[in-house]
Amino acid sequence: MKPKNTRGAELSLNVLNLGFRVFFLGAAIYSALAAFIWMLFYLFGLPSKPYDSSPVIWHAHEMIYGYGMAVVTGFLLTASRNWSGIQTLNGSGLGLLFLAWAMARLFALLPADVSYLAAGFDLVFCLGASVAVAYPVVRARLWRNLGVVAILFAITCSNLIFYLGLENKSDNLIRLGIYGGFWLILTLVLLMARRVFPMFIQNGVDYPVKLSNSLWLDRACLGLFLLFWIVDLSGVSKEASGLLAAVLFVLHFMRWKNWYTPGIWQKPLLWVLYLAYGFILLGFALKASEFYFDISPFLALHCFTLGGIGLVTIGMMARVALGHTGRSVKEPPSILFWIFTLITISAVIRVIGPILDPSHYIWWMGGSLTMWILGFSSFAVVYAPMLISQRADGQPG
Repeated sequence: MKPKNTRGAELSLNVLNLGFRVFFLGAAIYSALAAFIWMLFYLFGLPSKPYDSSPVIWHAHEMIYGYGMAVVTGFLLTASRNWSGIQTLNGSGLGLLFLAWAMARLFALLPADVSYLAAGFDLVFCLGASVAVAYPVVRARLWRNLGVVAILFAITCSNLIFYLGLENKSDNLIRLGIYGGFWLILTLVLLMARRVFPMFIQNGVDYPVKLSNSLWLDRACLGLFLLFWIVDLSGVSKEASGLLAAVLFVLHFMRWKNWYTPGIWQKPLLWVLYLAYGFILLGFALKASEFYFDISPFLALHCFTLGGIGLVTIGMMARVALGHTGRSVKEPPSILFWIFTLITISAVIRVIGPILDPSHYIWWMGGSLTMWILGFSSFAVVYAPMLISQRADGQPG
């Protein structure tokens, strides 16, 4: 009698050991796939109306709640275990959470008469992810991390507002749902950046360095940013939004400068995060310019999302996956340099290209999407074997 082949079962169990495994892999694959589908919609006129609405709405929603929330969920399920020492969602429970995420992505592309299924699966996923992250935080009484949990529940509420907008054909609710989710995810990015970027840089360069931080700067950056996106989301005053964005550019530039040391340019896992923060700075500058110079709001938006969130998330996925699969972050795959470079070029083409030559806007779009697809496809190919296999050091996780 032939022995049973358990290799496939082992791989299935490995990928559900911790949240980063399945959600990072899913996020990378979906990011490339969603960008390709968006290319078909925008550049080649694919005749389809996701949610019985504009493909633009589908694209915006899916990059925030599809790709963005997948990375956030994978990262926070892993981080909250480290914070608390309590095992986070894994095994079949993690598999069901991921299935809800995946089914929402699928139904979002199908005809409008099943769009309620996309809403149902997506809200179950968002709420489930929020509860799963909250559980170890509350159980371990890590009250300082409740702000992160609150943001996750706020993202769930923003997604609900989006789907209510679709159901009621309300452009205002749709806008609130999309931009609310975007600003909340950027808030998470900035909170995590303050916690980990200086530490990563200090520990990652090949020489002793002490990076400076300021409590008043931290508080000013966070407080003014929350005020800024509330003002911007409400649309009460473009002048106030522009002024706050200008002040935020100055404040974040001070922090960005404080975190600089030349050794980062020898380490792709460091410069990718530093460049991501630079794109966020540029996003604030472009946001201020919307009022003062009347430029397109989509330049700042894509600077924040494609350049800022895009580079931060792929950089964090690359680092977290190495560390939590028992591999050294000091010796990452050499191809990461080129993967990060592709995403950087994608952001530069999308944001800077239209400023220099708006007459070739569609070419800038096509080039940016192509670089993004190549970058995330390469990441998925390189990291899939790590994410579906057991840890290199034989430890659980």
